Amino acid sequence: MEILRSDADCVESEIAKFYANKTILITGATGFMGKVLVEKLLRSCGDLNVIYLLIRTKKGVHPSVRKEQYFKCVIFNKLLEKNPDIVDKVRVVKGDLLEPDLGLSHNDINTLASNVEVVFHCAANVRFDQPLRPMVMMNVVGTLKVLRLAEKMSNLQALVHVSTSYCQCNESVLEERAYPAPQNPFSIIEMVETLDDAALAEITPKLLNGLPNTYAYSKALSEDLICRYNNKLPIIVTRPSIVTAAIQEPLPGWIEGVNGPTGLMIGAARGVIRSMHCNPDYASTVIPVDKAINGMIVCGYHRGKATMESKGQNQVDFCNLCISSKALMSWGESIETGRRFFYKTPLSFALWYPGGSIKKNYFHHMFCVIFFHYLPAYFIDFWLFIFGQKPFLVNVQRKVSVGLKLLQYYTTKDWDFRNERFQEMSSKLNATDQDLFDTSVGQVNWETYISNYIVGMRTYILGESDDTLPHARKVLRRLYILDCVSKILFIALTFWLLWTHLDGFLERSDAFIRSSLHNIYNEQNTTTLHA
Repeated sequence: MEILRSDADCVESEIAKFYANKTILITGATGFMGKVLVEKLLRSCGDLNVIYLLIRTKKGVHPSVRKEQYFKCVIFNKLLEKNPDIVDKVRVVKGDLLEPDLGLSHNDINTLASNVEVVFHCAANVRFDQPLRPMVMMNVVGTLKVLRLAEKMSNLQALVHVSTSYCQCNESVLEERAYPAPQNPFSIIEMVETLDDAALAEITPKLLNGLPNTYAYSKALSEDLICRYNNKLPIIVTRPSIVTAAIQEPLPGWIEGVNGPTGLMIGAARGVIRSMHCNPDYASTVIPVDKAINGMIVCGYHRGKATMESKGQNQVDFCNLCISSKALMSWGESIETGRRFFYKTPLSFALWYPGGSIKKNYFHHMFCVIFFHYLPAYFIDFWLFIFGQKPFLVNVQRKVSVGLKLLQYYTTKDWDFRNERFQEMSSKLNATDQDLFDTSVGQVNWETYISNYIVGMRTYILGESDDTLPHARKVLRRLYILDCVSKILFIALTFWLLWTHLDGFLERSDAFIRSSLHNIYNEQNTTTLHA
């Protein structure tokens, strides 16, 4: 267990004290944020009683087996070296948010209802390209099932729901308060359970009403649903912005999954993405995963403390887990910094030399997509077909274009997320808790962070160790030479075409000008004669 006292003033951690002997339920524990949450609770609040993880059977693998695989993740290595028995505090409950009653047995329901005091509801479908039905069933109906289970918990002190800062994209300013959903969530649930896929697809654009995707829409419905439990359950809704790699904990640069900026970074490093529609002056609204998780734990502490002090009077609170724009790098600065570090730590495999840039103008971006994404892709696929190989690059570019289209909504708007409550909660902590559950970014060196992010992406997602760097740099040099040669050949070909056809072009131009002047002269003479 992590030291719970500050060496400077020997102040005890109030947060660790709150979670001591607590029984906790976590949904979505196998996801990116869920793993960091479990690791942090075990390491910094090691005196807790039990953590129940709601885990489903996946690809025929039973939850108990998945638990063994779960703790093989690299982020648990240091924790298990110090205290291998800490895993005994983690118990798996077989369940699924898509099943009736969460797929729980009667015994498990009774156990959770009798013992759980804190719930972290992290499970969600976070894809931006999904139709309405799976998003509503997972993010709205799944949340409803968790709320109904929470109503049975006789000792519940805090329910921390993970939403998103982008749940109200039509609002110019996102405050830390409730917002009504575009429609009644229960009506949408009934609609999804009644209509077929074709009817839902037809009505979805009208339901979204300007929201960029079904993910944002489902999160808005979920928040509205939660607000209907005001004065019934001790809930706090946390709204993290774009969650990215860890700054420090559990490992610097640790990242999992290729959603959001991570996928863009990989595509750019492989030379596949050479243009992105983005306003370089707007703040990159990101929050490192360890800062977000610390914020969630702090929110659970404050919500639970308020529940005990109010003696059962419950209300829904909101907290935007966001970093102030002034403390963030802009998109332009982030991308240029990332490009610089990618040249120092390149990937072992790339299709072309990493290059390109962000485009503030949409039509400029589309021009570059056609000439630098699709035309090279068709050219390479043509030669692959000629030599009997399976073409693939056009399909890759189509997927890239879909991803860029989904993300450009977020990179071309200036977001204003208020975080006064988030800052206030952190400022009220004692010195030990401000150190153990640090949410500040005032002293963050963003260049070091991006460098660690790229190394983490190579290591934890792509499986490329530092030993591969010499080879990767050789590949980068070869691609650089190939890129330069290609540009020289293209310029030479263009110059040759212009030079060889220049005489004919000048003759046609001269004839056109003479013909035009002759027509103008005749028209003027005709006008004079009529006068």
